[in-house]
Amino acid sequence: MRYTENTSIFKYPWEQVAQGIWQRYPNPESSHVLSEDTVVRKVVDGQLHSKRLLTKTNRMPKWGERIISARNVNVIEESVVDPHKREMCTYTRNVGLTKVMTCIEKVTYRPCPDNPQWTIADRKAWIDSKIFGLSYAIQTFGAERYKKNIQKTNVGFMYALNRLFPTAGASPDTSQSHHPSLEERKQRLKEAARETAKRAKELAQEKAGPIYAACEGVKS
Repeated sequence: MRYTENTSIFKYPWEQVAQGIWQRYPNPESSHVLSEDTVVRKVVDGQLHSKRLLTKTNRMPKWGERIISARNVNVIEESVVDPHKREMCTYTRNVGLTKVMTCIEKVTYRPCPDNPQWTIADRKAWIDSKIFGLSYAIQTFGAERYKKNIQKTNVGFMYALNRLFPTAGASPDTSQSHHPSLEERKQRLKEAARETAKRAKELAQEKAGPIYAACEGVKS
């Protein structure tokens, strides 16, 4: 089994991020998400519990096409929102193609310690495979693809947040007739994502110190 972790920072209050989670699709980076359906939603002890079923396309490398013919995979997303603690946790796992590869992800969203008006997202993921002789290669591929997809995930989520909660700096200038194109907005969000990733790494190093360094050694 391969383990990986990541920290991201969104420059939006926790309340807005918690609302935006439910409306992050569609966005320019989510063409692989074909459908989303809420299966269960209930309040238990003041906490909102939800379960959703998502269907995504399953892009595979050339060597993977010889093993897997399916092109879609179903994913279960369970979440718990605690408004009193200002914390939201999502648990995601694939329920299709589990013999080939499983990816279990836990993401915790809470106010950023350095700036309560921002939200920090701590991600942890476990990738496993049961295919004899190929499990290590598949686990390594899955972990690397997961790491690369985090930036796309952040860009898409920030696009959705900006659409739902436009900031003062991003408000249209009524004195100008120019409106940014979709590509321009995507580029701006990508630049913001790079800044977020840099700041998140610095924050993790400051907070965790030698523990963070040890984790980096394990991941490498």
